[in-house]
Amino acid sequence: MTTISIHDRVVELFADARTVHAEAMGRLEAGDIRDAAEKAWCATKRSTDALILSRTGEEPVTTARTTDELDAFVDREPAGRTLLGRYYSRLGQLHGACFYDARCNPQTERRIRETALYIDDAESLSLSAT
Repeated sequence: MTTISIHDRVVELFADARTVHAEAMGRLEAGDIRDAAEKAWCATKRSTDALILSRTGEEPVTTARTTDELDAFVDREPAGRTLLGRYYSRLGQLHGACFYDARCNPQTERRIRETALYIDDAESLSLSAT
């Protein structure tokens, strides 16, 4: 990817993350917490992919790759540590427990709502690279 196309793709991924999070909020308001949880997880992954792309020039193609790259990013840049626990929390709780196992808990709604803050923080870290 060229620098300009990387930038464009990063912008596109963050925009998609915000769109999917808005869909999550709509599903939450409609009472479908499991679908809302999965959409919030998707928004988390998309914004994490955008951050990684902005820093490495490569977009992760799998969740495992996203996870590995986020861990490596935090090793290089401790400021990214603010995302790490929230990423793993969403992976395990929103994607795993709530969506797949139908074990949503009182913190699920908070995690869904606070995904907007995660996106904002990932984007701020992405912009600090430029």
